[in-house]
Amino acid sequence: MAQNTHGLIVAAGTGSRAGGDVPKQFRPYHGKALLRRSVESLCAYRPLKSLTVVVGDGQREIAEKLLRDMDVVIIIGGATRRDSVQNGLEHLCANGADGLVLIHDAARPDVPNHVVSTLLEALITAPGAIPVLPVPDSLIMATDGSPFDREAVRRVQTPQAFDLQAILQAHRAWPSGAEATDDAQILRAAGGEVKQVPGDERLKKITFAEDFDEPAAGASSRSPAVRIGSGYDVHRLLAGEELWLCGIAIPHDFGLSGHSDADVALHAITDAVLGAIGAGDIGSHFPPSDPQWRGARSDRFLAHAVSLAAEAGYAIGNVDCTIICEAPKIGPHRETMRAQVAGILGVETGRVSIKATTTEGLGYTGRREGIAAQATALLEQRT
Repeated sequence: MAQNTHGLIVAAGTGSRAGGDVPKQFRPYHGKALLRRSVESLCAYRPLKSLTVVVGDGQREIAEKLLRDMDVVIIIGGATRRDSVQNGLEHLCANGADGLVLIHDAARPDVPNHVVSTLLEALITAPGAIPVLPVPDSLIMATDGSPFDREAVRRVQTPQAFDLQAILQAHRAWPSGAEATDDAQILRAAGGEVKQVPGDERLKKITFAEDFDEPAAGASSRSPAVRIGSGYDVHRLLAGEELWLCGIAIPHDFGLSGHSDADVALHAITDAVLGAIGAGDIGSHFPPSDPQWRGARSDRFLAHAVSLAAEAGYAIGNVDCTIICEAPKIGPHRETMRAQVAGILGVETGRVSIKATTTEGLGYTGRREGIAAQATALLEQRT
């Protein structure tokens, strides 16, 4: 069973190296406050059970204004980053949270979905996981200029993923007054294994004043502000098969036949998202000749398409899908379908439209031989 995943964003620092009169997490970064960008990015493509933001003493009011329309809890941190993280973890557990936690720095405004997915997969076999990158430059010791083996070190990024109880207990066991480089160090000190997964340059930390002038990750002045894609799919109806539409199982005498779960609606939406960014179609990413996709749930295909869109610098604007069939009736399931698709896309339900129509008894759908779906997706550039 999938575990709940909670987000914890640390935004309690002063950001002195970035200069200015306002802590950097509250400064504009390409049109939005750095903190808001980080919050939006962390929860954009993967639904979180909860999201907690830890700010410094005297910063609650500005944080509440920046995040007033978002489902977040804002709490006050401590004297150090480690204190702030522990405050956040204690708050989560005091309010009955369990499962997994993503601990992220507010100064990293772009979180690729594929990094989050890899981190959470690593937690299947370890209580902690961190994204890391190799060091491309030569290294020397500052004391005497002697060379240092760059292959022996890695750059560490956030978000870092942990079993919630494991990292909380590690923080409680950490020596009072001692500081740590990151939360992975704290878990290791308590005897917990921390896996390393590939990081991403898009996770760069905004540190200095000049970083605010760099182009936003994934953005390009030559890229259009919006992109539109369309998708179409059809599958045959057969007795004895399960019927999956928009990610939910629907009781029916017949089901759709296909290599995966044959969810025509999700397949059409997936092709619409892929088409909008010029990334081919569902078959080129998940070929039916590959046995690993036999019986696979189609939400995996759509989540992959959304991840590719994010890597190209785009977020879901809205999706419109029409299911074409004589039966079953779609109306009783429409709202559940909308919510399910919205969850996969990582957007509000209001951005998803699910409609249904018949062909008045004409053609293969009219003869109840199959079900078809067509979809349109609008993507917005993440500026």
